[in-house]
Amino acid sequence: MDRMTLLPEEYEQILRIKRDLHMHPELAKAEYRTSGVIREFLEQLPCVDILQTGTPTGVLARISGDGGGTEIALRADIDALAQNEIYESPWKSLNEGVMHACGHDFHTASLLGAALILARIKAQGQLANTVDLIFQPAEEGTTGARSLIDAGLFERIHPRAIFGIHNRPSVESGKIVLHEGALMAAKRNMTIRIKGRGGHGSMPHLNVDPIVCAAAVVQSLQTIVSRNTDPMESLVLSVSRIEGGSPVNRVADQVEMNGTVRALSDEALDRGIARTEAIVSHTASAYECEWEVVWEERIPAVRNLPAMAEAAKMAADAAAGGCVTDAPPSLASEDFALYGTQVPSWFFWVGSGTKGEPVEDLHRPMFHTDDRAMQQAAQLYAAAAMLTPQELHLQ
Repeated sequence: MDRMTLLPEEYEQILRIKRDLHMHPELAKAEYRTSGVIREFLEQLPCVDILQTGTPTGVLARISGDGGGTEIALRADIDALAQNEIYESPWKSLNEGVMHACGHDFHTASLLGAALILARIKAQGQLANTVDLIFQPAEEGTTGARSLIDAGLFERIHPRAIFGIHNRPSVESGKIVLHEGALMAAKRNMTIRIKGRGGHGSMPHLNVDPIVCAAAVVQSLQTIVSRNTDPMESLVLSVSRIEGGSPVNRVADQVEMNGTVRALSDEALDRGIARTEAIVSHTASAYECEWEVVWEERIPAVRNLPAMAEAAKMAADAAAGGCVTDAPPSLASEDFALYGTQVPSWFFWVGSGTKGEPVEDLHRPMFHTDDRAMQQAAQLYAAAAMLTPQELHLQ
């Protein structure tokens, strides 16, 4: 049996962990139980050292190499979503209003599976590379990677490359997706505030109605994609929340909206941001309202380096026995991209869909994974961690 194969008894271990985490999901920045489960599992493995993250949740661990290699980091995200699960299974979420609707429990268990493989290889004296295991909190909302980096992650570890995965329900279990270049979108989240002047609804001439203005803003923002962006570019703008109002007889003072602008290219994202500012400001002025747009941190696109493509394929072939494919990029975003601003990076998609079943995609209440795919995911992590500097084209 190949040394990077996840043994049947090891698969059963991570399957139990995955189901336990699925039953006890925790939201971003509140993953205390989850972190405890991960830490307890790792502490029982020989040759694994737990490091400090500098953050309240999340886990960082290291398996030191035997020399002659390099340092590789592997990352999994651990948080869940504020969503009710309706998919029926024996391990359905026990936390009302919270579920693992994005498969971060799948990612976490798979990285623990890789830790089992790598610890076994280390015990045999055959691990050349030092491997850093990053269990990141708060990927939903894309704030967790930044919190780890700002807390000194890359002062504690010094990887020459970093790898991550995400399950993909639209891809059949057993397959791994390799895609060079932009894989997932850059984004900027925003809060828009439209301020008017409230008063009695019977006297509109004495008021400035921010709801009418906000409605015009929402409508006009949709023209950014249809009229301000090259049709050959990929850009999306979504207003996901709008809140404002008062009793039926009173005009509101303020409306607040949240939204996001996403694109695969920096140029398209810049255009979307600039046009958002212009539309909000000029529309508000036309409706005699005050306005404010507050932007959150810009998350870059996840870009897979062409120089790492050959090495990534080697790892995928080793993990999935040649079941490697490609797929179009996604306009979803991932804060794994922030690690890529520090070190060379590659992000894999791992098929998690069950053949013959309807696809229940990410963030849906019926979402679920074919957990047999954790076999490939764990082996993929481990194979990536075993790549040599020469295979990675590291100088």
